[in-house]
Amino acid sequence: MRILVVDDELPARERIKQLLNELEDCEVVGEASNGQQALHSCQQLKPDVVLMDVRMPGLSGIEVAQHINSLDTPPAVVFATAYDKYAVEAFEAEAIGYLLKPVRKEKLARALRHAGRISNSRLRQLQQSVGTEQRRAHICARLGESLRLIPVSNIIYFLAEQKFTTVHHKSGSDLINESLKDLSSEFSDDFIRIHRNSLVAEKAIATVERDEQGQYKILLRDSPETLQISRRHATAVLRRIRGIKTS
Repeated sequence: MRILVVDDELPARERIKQLLNELEDCEVVGEASNGQQALHSCQQLKPDVVLMDVRMPGLSGIEVAQHINSLDTPPAVVFATAYDKYAVEAFEAEAIGYLLKPVRKEKLARALRHAGRISNSRLRQLQQSVGTEQRRAHICARLGESLRLIPVSNIIYFLAEQKFTTVHHKSGSDLINESLKDLSSEFSDDFIRIHRNSLVAEKAIATVERDEQGQYKILLRDSPETLQISRRHATAVLRRIRGIKTS
C-alpha cells in the first residue's frame, strides 16, 4: 500500500511515518506540508491512500480531497484530526475514515484496512458539519494528467454544455466535471444563476440591457461577451443586482 502523508506540522508527519514503518505492506511514498504540495504529490506519486490533516493553512484537507477526485484513479483518503466531538460525529455520520491525534498504531492499521474513495457530495456535507470553510477557494480542472487550480476570485462565469461545464476565467476557459446545480449552491453568495445553463459572478457584471423584445442580457466587465438572462430567472436576477446600472 503506497501512502502519502499530509500534515502542516512536522512532528505529526514524523509520528505517522514512524507508525507506518512498523506496519506490514505499507510504503510511505511521500509527504506534504500543505494542500498545494499534496495535490502535486498525488499527481506525481499516485499513492493508494492519502493520510491527511483536516485543518491546514490555505487548502483544507477536505478541499484537497475534493480536488483529487478529479484524477482518473483518485486515492483513498483517511483524515486525521485533533479531538473534536462534532468533527468525530460528522466523520461517523458520513462513514468517512478518520484518525484522532495523537494517532495510535492499531487505529492506523484499522483505518487503512477500511480506507476508500469519498464522493464530493459526502465531502461537502462533512465540510459543513466540521465547520471548515464551506466553499472552495479554487475550482479544479483536468489538463491531461495534470490538475489546474483556478481561483474562484478569477472566475467570470460558468456555462453548462451537455455533460460538462465550462469555467470562463481571467486566464481563459477550462472544462470541469461539475454540475451547475452544485456550483450554484456552493457559490450562491457571489454568483448569480441567470439561466438554466449559466452562472455568472456578480462582480463581473457591468450592466444589464433590455432589447426590443423585452429580453434582458448581461454585459460583462472587461469582456465583449454578453450573457442572456432567461425569462424564468429575470425577476430574481434584477432583484439581486438592483444596484447595478440597467438600460
